[in-house]
Formats: sequence, structure tokens, C-alpha cells
Amino acid sequence: MPKALVVGAGIGGIASALRLRKKGYDVTVVEANEYPGGKLHAIEKEGFRFDLGPSLFTMPHLVTELFELFGKNSEEHFQYKQKETICNYFWEDGLRFTAASKIDDFISQASKTFDEPHSNISRYIDKNKKKYDLTAPIFLEKSLHKLDTYLSIQTLRSIFQMGILDVNDTLNKTNKRFFTNPKLIQLFNRFATYNGSSPYTTPGIMSMIPHLEMDFGTFFPKGGMHQISLSLYKLALDEGIMFNLNEKVQEIIIVDNQVTGAISTKNTYKTDIIVSNMDIYPTYRSLLRKQKAPEKTLAQERSSSALIFYWGINREFPELDLHNIFFSAFYEKEFNAIFNDKSLFHDPTVYINITSKDNPTDAPEGTENWFVMINAPGNYGQDWEMLKVKARQNIISKINKVLNIDLDKLIITEHILDPVNIEKNTSSYRGALYGAASNNKFAAFLRHPNFSNRIKNLYFCGGSVHPGGGIPLCLLSAKIIGDLVPKSEEYD
Repeated sequence: MPKALVVGAGIGGIASALRLRKKGYDVTVVEANEYPGGKLHAIEKEGFRFDLGPSLFTMPHLVTELFELFGKNSEEHFQYKQKETICNYFWEDGLRFTAASKIDDFISQASKTFDEPHSNISRYIDKNKKKYDLTAPIFLEKSLHKLDTYLSIQTLRSIFQMGILDVNDTLNKTNKRFFTNPKLIQLFNRFATYNGSSPYTTPGIMSMIPHLEMDFGTFFPKGGMHQISLSLYKLALDEGIMFNLNEKVQEIIIVDNQVTGAISTKNTYKTDIIVSNMDIYPTYRSLLRKQKAPEKTLAQERSSSALIFYWGINREFPELDLHNIFFSAFYEKEFNAIFNDKSLFHDPTVYINITSKDNPTDAPEGTENWFVMINAPGNYGQDWEMLKVKARQNIISKINKVLNIDLDKLIITEHILDPVNIEKNTSSYRGALYGAASNNKFAAFLRHPNFSNRIKNLYFCGGSVHPGGGIPLCLLSAKIIGDLVPKSEEYD
């Protein structure tokens, strides 16, 4: 049986390992941390459970199909429920908007709240769906770096309809063409943050991102987001995949432009193929340092990072749900601070995720577990201790104004995660959450492919390579690898 080695046990690495196992490979996963899951991890502190990483769950079929791949009923191993409310939105002037999961309800309520014509919102949502349907088979589900991707009717159809994709306008300009209310424009601009970019520079094609929430739905896994990685890890163990945790790969061995093995802090491996789930930048700088690196790709602008406060709150808030956004009054200036000044804005947009709303055991009775995040620049050597102190003050001030409370007195436990520790814990270059940013129209083509053009049997998965960051795209990167790697009986 041919052997496969996966470097890194993030969600993309685990999914890649499962797909390789299904193709007949003897798979070993080597992970530097003492736990699997990468960013999809969790902690418990003083009776509160916090998901540390991604907090939005969409496209659950990409998880459940991995169980079905092995003939298992996913419901026996992984459960989730659909949310009726996508997100609650708050502005300091007192306006509040609850985004319903049913599209008709969303359109009706948004039209009334923002005084926008019903038809404009409906046309916008319909166009987003069309963008997704045109591009997903090309940009998300296949390698952009293989010729046969472009030799299809679907590709030709997309090319001939490039005008509808709004690639020559920014997301902000695209949204302003449909709406006049600045708050509704801001609401749809925020989706640029789903790939760590700015709505004032990322192309208008990114307006298809809301389609993932509004058409596919948003969900909550039973037991929290951490259950996504834990359930897939258990599936992998059940299928005979070996995990060597607390072991760091130091070098990928290349002989005659072909993978032959790897050296770690504990072992020397001989293997037929290798999949790196490590961020593409440290993969080349550390594991492939003897190989010629794709400097243009590695020099791309990094995506945003995050500053997250995990607070145990000694009170319950019925006006809040699982997902909540408190908007900045100066949105463009906020993104300018993040991407140009590499700093934090004094009036940040605040995201609050509260899993105890759906999983009550995540917090003691009468309390809530708040995951409080603001978008942040990557780690460029800033004074993060000073920035964290100021950010904490600004975040609490904003929440106090909107909810009319004294939040400081309600915080009974605290844990903080900043770009420095995100970089340290996940090997994400500069702490970027999504690898490269998508702040230009060619970003999708500049992402590193899921394979090496020069080194045979070397593959790449995860948020820093094609098709991008976030749980669904990481799972899709693994699916692409599954399509690229030959079955074991075809292996030569």
C-alpha cells in the first residue's frame, strides 16, 4: 500500500487525509501541536467553554460527505441545526436589524428597515446566486491551475458573462449601485471580511459570499464548532489514519524533483506523496528551504488577522443571538487603518459570537460565553500589548453605548488571542486568517495551486492556497486534492 504523509492536522489536513485513505493510501498525519484541528480548537475556563477559531458554519454537506465517503451515516457522528436568525446588526444611533434566514423574510424586513425598494434587494440577491452558480465549479471546486478546468462549457459560459461578475468594480461600488442606504451597503460590505479583505479594494465578485449564508443557510454544530474537527478526527482514527501529535516536520525531502520523505523532530519518514496543510509561506521558507520558492506568490498581501477577547459574562442578553455585529460609524477608515496603517481603528466593528445561546452548557446558568472579535492587521512587529489595552477599552465603550450597560462589571473571566499568538499557534504567516488577501481582481489566480508544478507528488491544502480560507474552502481544497491524487492501484 503506498504511503501518504500529511503535514498539519488542521481541518484541511484531516479532510485530505480522509480522502487519501479512501483512495487506498496508508496515511500518517504529523501535527506540531498537541491537539488536532488547527484553528478549530476550543478551551474551557472557569466553567465557560469557548471555540477559539472559526465561528461561522455554512455548507455542512462538505463535512457530512466525508462520513458518507466511508459509508457511514453522518447523523450518528455529527449533528447540527440550521439557524433561523443569520445575524443581529447594531448601530450606535440605535438602529437594529435581525437578518432572517428565509430569503423572503430578509428581503421584506430589510426593505422596511433600510427604506430600500424590495425589488433592489431581490435583484441583488438573485445576481449573487448567479455569480456563485457561474463561478463555483471553476473557482471553488476545481484547480485553477490545470488546463482541463478551462476546457468546459461551464468555463466558456462564465467567461462570456464576465460583466455580470463585477470583477472590475470593488465590492463597495457594486453594493452602491444597488442601494442608497449607507447602512445596508455597510451590511453587505462586511462580507469582504469573510476572506480577510477590504470591501473598498476586493472585487465585486465577492458579493456572491452572502449567497453562502442566505441560500445555503447558517448552522450550529451540536457541541460547538470544535465538534467539526473532533468528529472528523475520530472518523480518521476509525479509518486507520495515524496521527503523530506534538511532532513538528522540519524538512520535506526532495530527490530528483520528487517527494521521497520528510524529517520531523521525532522521525524520518519515507513516503510516496506529501500534502502540506501548513501555511504556504512557512512551507517554503522552512520545509522546502532548499527548493526554489514562488516569490511572487509568497509576496502577496496578507489577509487580515483578528484580536479576540473570550469573556465570561455574568448576565444573559435576550437581544443577542449566536452571531451579532456592532458596526463602526467610519467603516472605510477602519479598513484603511487595518490594511494601510497596520493598526487598529479607534471605532472598530465588533463581532460577538455566543455559543451558549444554542449550547447552554457552554456557560454556567445565568451567564453567557462571549467570543468578541475585531478585525486586525497581521503581525508586523506592532506594540500589541498597547494595542490590546486600547482595543479593549474601545470595544467595551461601543458595546456599552449600544446596549446601555456597564460591561466591565459583567466580565468574570477573560482569555485573549492576538495576531502574534495566532501566528505562533497555527504557523499562519503574520497571523493572517486566510493566507493572502483578495484585495485585487487577480487574487484567485495568484493563490498557490493545490499541487507543485516542479515537484512530483507534492500537494497543498488549507486556507493559504486555492481556493481560499474559511471552513468550506479548506474542505474544498482537500476535495480538489482528492481529485488530483491517483488511486493507489493507479500509482506508479
